[in-house]
Order: sequence, then C-alpha cells, then structure tokens
Amino acid sequence: QVQLVESGGGLVQAGGSLKLSCAASGGTISASHMGWFRQAPGAEREFVAVATWNGGSSVYADSVKGRFTISRDNAKNTVYLQMNSLKPEDTAVYYCAADPTWRLGRTANEYIYWGQGTQVTVSS
Repeated sequence: QVQLVESGGGLVQAGGSLKLSCAASGGTISASHMGWFRQAPGAEREFVAVATWNGGSSVYADSVKGRFTISRDNAKNTVYLQMNSLKPEDTAVYYCAADPTWRLGRTANEYIYWGQGTQVTVSS
C-alpha cells in the first residue's frame, strides 16, 4: 500500500512562495494521477490541482490557476506543488492524494491514497 508524506509547509507572508513535496513509499506512484487538496478550518476539503501519471497534463482550481504549479518526478516517487503569490485565503492544511484509477477528478472521494497533510499559513 502506498504511503504519502507531505512536507514543505510553513508560515509565509502574503506574496511569498512555498514549495510542497509529497514523497511516496511502499509502492510506486508512477501509474497514478496525483492530486493536491487543501482544507481550511471549518471548511470542506477542496481540490487544488492534479497531474496525470506522466506529468503530461494538469488541471487547476480557478482559485490557484496562474499561481500554483504541480509537477512530479516519478524517478523520485515524488510530487510537488510550487505556490507563488500566496494569499491569506490560501491558508489551509495541504494534502496530496493518489488516484490509481485515472479519474482525473476534482473530488476527494475519487482518490485512494492520502497523506497526513502539511500546514500552510499565509499572513497578511
């Protein structure tokens, strides 16, 4: 079973950047679409971005389009989320997730494996 571990979160000022990593173990993610979600306090988990198994295509939520970039290195079994021009409303716990069924979905229940999350806090 694939285990996912996120890292790279932290506290940053508005306008700053962070790069999140999601490292997989116990199996390969090279055959899975990989997504990032986030969850703010009191809110539902929301879709951020997804990359196809080979990184050839990606889809973004409108709220992060043009600011965030998802990428992956299958040789390192790792997925990344580069976040630029961060806003206070980006504050949330960020989760990576694996979709081995290739749904390329935007809802959490379409993903099978999940990490524990990493906190991102953007101060104004």
